[in-house]
Amino acid sequence: MSHNDEIKPKSRTKLWFLVHSWLAMPIWLFVFFVCLTGSIATVSQEIVWLIDPAVRANQPSDKTRILNYDEIIDVVHQASPQVYIERITRPVKSQFALSAVVSYPDSTTATVYINPYTGAIQGTASGFDFRQFIRAVHGWLLLPFDNGYTFYSFGWYIVSFLGIPMLLSLITGLVVYKRFWRGFFSPRLRFNRGSRVFWGDFHRLAGIWSIPFILIISVTGIWFLIQAALFDNSISISSDGPPIYVAREDVPSSIGDEPAMISPSDAVAVVTQAYPNVTAERVSVPGNTYNHYVVDGRSQRYPLIIERFSVNPYNGNIEKAKRLSDHTSLELVTESMRPLHTGDFVGLTLKLVYFFFGLLLTMMVFSGMTIWTKRTFKASQAIMRERSQQKKQRSHQPVLQAKGEAS
Repeated sequence: MSHNDEIKPKSRTKLWFLVHSWLAMPIWLFVFFVCLTGSIATVSQEIVWLIDPAVRANQPSDKTRILNYDEIIDVVHQASPQVYIERITRPVKSQFALSAVVSYPDSTTATVYINPYTGAIQGTASGFDFRQFIRAVHGWLLLPFDNGYTFYSFGWYIVSFLGIPMLLSLITGLVVYKRFWRGFFSPRLRFNRGSRVFWGDFHRLAGIWSIPFILIISVTGIWFLIQAALFDNSISISSDGPPIYVAREDVPSSIGDEPAMISPSDAVAVVTQAYPNVTAERVSVPGNTYNHYVVDGRSQRYPLIIERFSVNPYNGNIEKAKRLSDHTSLELVTESMRPLHTGDFVGLTLKLVYFFFGLLLTMMVFSGMTIWTKRTFKASQAIMRERSQQKKQRSHQPVLQAKGEAS
């Protein structure tokens, strides 16, 4: 066997390995895309605030009070008497307008933005705004949400599946990078050693400082995958029990008119009187005669959890309350996953922290992709030169053999 015959299998193996490496490029780009859109989605509400004056609401003075729910309903009905108000959401941050989801007689819906201090209707949005769009792109890639078999779309499964390799990458990275904790105390980022060294230092440093964030994002992403699988297979881990409805005997009899109901402000007052530490963030209006008012408020002891109260719209009784203490241990964990993933449970400061580490994670993926691309590109150049030299050698061999036979 000649020396060239021994080289051919090795050269062919290298070639297939490079083909395999280049085929990973779409995966790198996809991970980069998901991380980038996720970072933008974290502050998408604030971006909408910057570009759309309708969602802004600055308090004129410290003494200016916020309109109650009944006053908000009156404002909406004065502008559009025929609309049905489904729910009203108060802004968590004082600089945002209040939003009301309304239905029109033609069955269309819209979100109405109302200044909570002046009562002025500042604008109406229907369909996807930027916030909804970027979250949809990040969460399920705008693939059909109902594919005919399951509720969760194929795009949701693709994106949430990334939590598994992300978690494995974190674990293997910590194993490979010995004494990684030194990066917290003596970070090294060399600017004068070329791009390869710079991106390598950046990749390691970004990974070290993002360890808690990567862990949160990967674990919550895996939960979204599990959640979808459980839901699509009709497996519930909730302790809520069956939905409740207003008893028939509680509905006042009426002829021709709708039964008299308490107002949304009265429903909120019932809840806050029974539970003084609850601040109502959203009120859902009964959709039919046998539905309740649903009052939602974030837990002050554990802001990751939403506490929910069902109020009888006729007698004002709280017929169901699910507070923090009513959640099972499993529910406390699972219901914490979404706010932990988005960072939207404290305020703007935390969202900016999430945005920063989201960009850091995105740049870490970019740096890894840059290092991998340069390495693969150089290896591709090397094997192309090697194969070119082998062709030249084979082309010279017949000439040398002919000279040998002639001599």
